[in-house]
Amino acid sequence: MTSWDIRPAEVGGVLSRTATAAEGLSRAGQSVQKTLPSAATAAGTISGPVCGPVPSGPVAGALGEFAKKWSGDLQYIAKRTAASLNGAAEATRHYVEGDLEMASNTQHEALKEPKTDMPGQGGGKK
Repeated sequence: MTSWDIRPAEVGGVLSRTATAAEGLSRAGQSVQKTLPSAATAAGTISGPVCGPVPSGPVAGALGEFAKKWSGDLQYIAKRTAASLNGAAEATRHYVEGDLEMASNTQHEALKEPKTDMPGQGGGKK
């Protein structure tokens, strides 16, 4: 059987640092979602009182295609990251609980009264 060597405190530290990095990535993604539409509207166009409403230029089109292509992937990455962090935390929790249960079972067995079956008493071999 393969043995496990997990250090829960170290796992917690890694998960904490990874969550912090993921939060930064999430904030960056939210910032892009917030600013991309205005960037697309303003990019590569000429407008004003003489030219009329802002037309959609090639840069705006490219930014729109970028957002369309990558928004699903970015959402997937965010969900996959959260699921991975939660899964690792849950697995570590079960590992610790298993260790505690095994330790409890071992202590319980050690505290049982020993059974002695000496020859000639209680059905032992003569």
